[in-house]
Amino acid sequence: MAYKIGMNLLLWGTEIDENLFPVLEKIKEIGFDGVEIPIFDTSPEKWYSWRQKLDSLGLERVAVTINGSDFNQISQDPAMRKATLERNKQAIDCAMILGSELLTGPYHSALGVFTGQPATKDELLWAKENLWDLAEYADKMGITLGLEYLNRFESYLVSCTDELLALVNEINHPACKIMFDTFHANIEEKNLSDAVKKLGDKLVHVQLSENDRSTLGQGHNNIPEVLEALKSINYQGMLSIEAFSPKLSAANIWRKMFESEEQLITESYKYLKSLVG
Repeated sequence: MAYKIGMNLLLWGTEIDENLFPVLEKIKEIGFDGVEIPIFDTSPEKWYSWRQKLDSLGLERVAVTINGSDFNQISQDPAMRKATLERNKQAIDCAMILGSELLTGPYHSALGVFTGQPATKDELLWAKENLWDLAEYADKMGITLGLEYLNRFESYLVSCTDELLALVNEINHPACKIMFDTFHANIEEKNLSDAVKKLGDKLVHVQLSENDRSTLGQGHNNIPEVLEALKSINYQGMLSIEAFSPKLSAANIWRKMFESEEQLITESYKYLKSLVG
């Protein structure tokens, strides 16, 4: 199946502004069909120029956001939970302006925030309530949530396919779905193919990332196996390449594993294109 191929912009760091427009042009020139755009700034007016640029290049777009310690949907503080819901609604507003049909990411809880204990019943309940409300809002905007689980070193509410699937089934909203990231799955799953097949029609987005988060096809993640599993469930969405560098301090990458961003995305694109046609 000839999937559309996207590129995550976090390879260039966390400053997501118009200085990246030449990067968008290079991504299009290489042959990519779309980009993943991180929404950290939830000011809607920022994203109109991005919409125009993406439209002019003919690039599809997938919005992604995260919550840090300042916004946490499973905080014990009701005011924090309320503020986080409002902040994530603003991210949906920005995704709509961008023209994305998805808001993906691990915003079910706060990145890097731990209690030292497994998720409690209360935390799972708060996540369910807040994400149902968020899905209701997203649905009215024509947007679907694509929740992502992270590995045990980055998050604790959900950290594998089974846990996230159970949460989404509890939320039970048609606009609340799941995305799959091979980096985290490589750490947490017994078998990547089986994990993909479990997701079935709840899967709306896929990030292909190597075990070292560098050039796709040069690590030990079994990307062909994942693609076969996606084919078996008739996955129709984008395949987005995710790779990081020391520019993203939150990823704890302290050494550069490629010559240049352009080299990495070119080689990653060629590798994936050779597999999907």
